[in-house]
Amino acid sequence: MRKSRRRTLTGLLAVAALGLTGLPATAEQTTEPDRRLSDVIPAPAYTSADHRADFRIERHTSIRTQPGSKQAKRIGDYLAGVLRPATGYPLPVNSGRGKEKTISLVLGDADRRAGKQGYELDVGKSRVTVRANTPAGLFAGTQTLRQLLPANIEADRVQRGQHWTVPGGKIVDYPRFAYRGAMLDLARHFHSLDEIKAYLDELAQYKINYLHLHLTDDQGWRIQIDSGPKLTTQGGGPGTGVDGEGPGYLTKADYAELNAYAAARYITIVPEIDMPGHTNAAQSTYAELNCDGVAPPPRTDIEVGYSSLCIDDPLTYRFVEDVIRELAAMTPGPYIHVGGDEAHATTDEDYRTFMRKVIPLAYKYGKIPFGWNEITKAAPPASAVPQYWATTTENADVAEAVKRGNKILMSPANKSYLDMKYDANTRLGLQWAGFIEVKDAYEWDPGNHVTGVPERAVLGVEAPLWSETLRTLDDIEFMAFPRLPAVAELGWSPKASHDWDSFSERLAEQAPRWELRGVDFYRSPQIDWP
Repeated sequence: MRKSRRRTLTGLLAVAALGLTGLPATAEQTTEPDRRLSDVIPAPAYTSADHRADFRIERHTSIRTQPGSKQAKRIGDYLAGVLRPATGYPLPVNSGRGKEKTISLVLGDADRRAGKQGYELDVGKSRVTVRANTPAGLFAGTQTLRQLLPANIEADRVQRGQHWTVPGGKIVDYPRFAYRGAMLDLARHFHSLDEIKAYLDELAQYKINYLHLHLTDDQGWRIQIDSGPKLTTQGGGPGTGVDGEGPGYLTKADYAELNAYAAARYITIVPEIDMPGHTNAAQSTYAELNCDGVAPPPRTDIEVGYSSLCIDDPLTYRFVEDVIRELAAMTPGPYIHVGGDEAHATTDEDYRTFMRKVIPLAYKYGKIPFGWNEITKAAPPASAVPQYWATTTENADVAEAVKRGNKILMSPANKSYLDMKYDANTRLGLQWAGFIEVKDAYEWDPGNHVTGVPERAVLGVEAPLWSETLRTLDDIEFMAFPRLPAVAELGWSPKASHDWDSFSERLAEQAPRWELRGVDFYRSPQIDWP
């Protein structure tokens, strides 16, 4: 059950509009130990403490944003919306010069190490300055600032008697890898627009910058395609999903709304249409997609590897091109994922034929193709991105792809798959790739995990969450937390900073924040929770 309402930006601003001073206070306040600049997830690249320069947010504190920048103003409004409910302070957002006690959000002239995604955070007695070269970096800096405040900042009502202190000093922070992703499977069980938004809200706090949506599979088709209207009304309609319990789909309007919501949190949506296998939802809807012209029955089980589009039929490629064309037109981000995994019903020769026809279609419509690591068998162009999901640390095809110039997205199933059970007693999830406790999710190195894939060839990391056993937002959260922050830290923080003891302590400090936001999470016995 939810312990508190979901903290979307819309909700936060609505609370602020109710008249902050009239909100009820909590019954009591707990004392939180002094925080350090390093007490956040992901761990910052560089910190320098100044204990004489702690900053306290007070009633007259304001948020100043870069003059003339609409994006900085939006980030300021977002930050104010996060801080107002618990503080009860007005926290006006403007581009004028702050008199005192100002949080300044500044674009330009950041430390060169910050690059395009990093930031500087300077904390003094009278001013906090977040400075970045890009709006994405500025937003990342505000997420660090949020975690540096006491955990009660996540409450949805005024916390009377709480001191809102940020530890003094400086942070210079930047990511290890450009791509830090999560994946959510909508095909096996459709998750509503509000549930996806709630997940996006949580992802943003850990500097995740991509959400990969698995939109089609044997059990369901979850994105509106005008050239194939029955794909959603029938392939995504009643009775679809595992055990027939996951019907639903995203309309084009839903998808546009979701992309805008993600973009406001500097997260890019990567849509996936899985093929040539995992296609039973489409083939059971349109008989002509089958070599024999006979539609197979819908499937609601969790078996894999039995379906395949008809590789020699020109109709297959007209269908695929229509889907890619429409999906590309409604996707603002640079990537489209063409799937390609577990195509056991397709011969290797047919698989290569298929991918060598389909991968160019992504380029034709202005997108860079992603695919599961099997696409390396088709020797895709160097700009295509194979996503490594295998459980082995040796893969000759992937190593050859690296030699040709491909960068690899690391998602080994036995390390980063959030749908794997924590242990034998976990009530949700599968275990075909093994059990993954929090320490397992943290103690691996994306930069040397696979032979022949050095760090320079790694685009980033992604934590997939498949939905065979998921039904609710609570289920999503239970499987994602606390493992998702572990993968996020692997993607963002310098390799040299990775330390289990430090991470486990910082992870424990996230618990009261999750509780205040109503996030269900697994209380791993590996963590000394408060």
